Amino acid sequence: MNFLKMMMLFTMTCLIPVYGECLPIESGSGNFEIQGGKEYPGKIITVYYHKPASFSADTKVLFVVPGAGRNGWSYRDAWKAASEKYDVLILSPSYSEKSYPNFWSYNLAGMIKNVVINKERTAIKSFDVVSESEKWIYSDFDRIFNTVIDGLSMNAKGYDMFGHSAGGQILHRYALFNPENKANRILASNSGWYTVADYKEQFPYGLKGAPLDNKSLKRSFSNKLTIFLGEQDNQDETRGHLVRNAVIDKQGTHRLSRGKYFYKKAQWLANKRKIPLNWSMNVVPDVGHNYRAMSQAAAIFLYE
Repeated sequence: MNFLKMMMLFTMTCLIPVYGECLPIESGSGNFEIQGGKEYPGKIITVYYHKPASFSADTKVLFVVPGAGRNGWSYRDAWKAASEKYDVLILSPSYSEKSYPNFWSYNLAGMIKNVVINKERTAIKSFDVVSESEKWIYSDFDRIFNTVIDGLSMNAKGYDMFGHSAGGQILHRYALFNPENKANRILASNSGWYTVADYKEQFPYGLKGAPLDNKSLKRSFSNKLTIFLGEQDNQDETRGHLVRNAVIDKQGTHRLSRGKYFYKKAQWLANKRKIPLNWSMNVVPDVGHNYRAMSQAAAIFLYE
């Protein structure tokens, strides 16, 4: 290594070594790679970031979780202006379909395997539950956060989260099934369908057979989760793929109604079991299934 290259490595913030290279997080936008979790040895997660010009040890941290397109670069870009305005480090992890194939590896965070879809390809027919929670992708968020905090010598003790569509599916399940986390506030936006807080409905559509006992449910309900819904993500919305089948349609026939149903079911179960519920619901006026518009509303909701 020549002297100039060595000096450059010392002057940049060295975050994580991958393939023997020192990867920096510099001001502005970029990306770095980190190894996948326990269930995915050898797999790579690409994290797209935006580091504001005002960055300091006290800068806030936000995870932005992409939809089914797994396009972390686009979701990161939707938060650039907010990053600069509110002094927030944006981290948007992208899980490639090559490394994390099928919706159950992403939307359902790898909680199920050996999945069989029915002939109409609209519902899950059979599967096995992955009971080891360390194999779910939920554990990646704290791990990425810890790596970044250590690498950049930041003071943050926790992070906020925003996920839209499939990303919203991940985040409401994150609050449910990974209650011991470092998240401060979790915004699950415009999910296509939900794992509803109902022990009469079979997992993954409900909690029957799910890896969640009453003690864990109490901790799950203490997470600061907001069901973040677009008022126009209703029966007239045509953007995005909306799964329809007899089981999911119990939640409603469009995303707005399904989000409201999910929240009401959580309220009902919390009241029945006398568990405090720290969840809320927020409906954004005049916005449909649009991650950019929902991102702008989320920035105001979180940081103003």
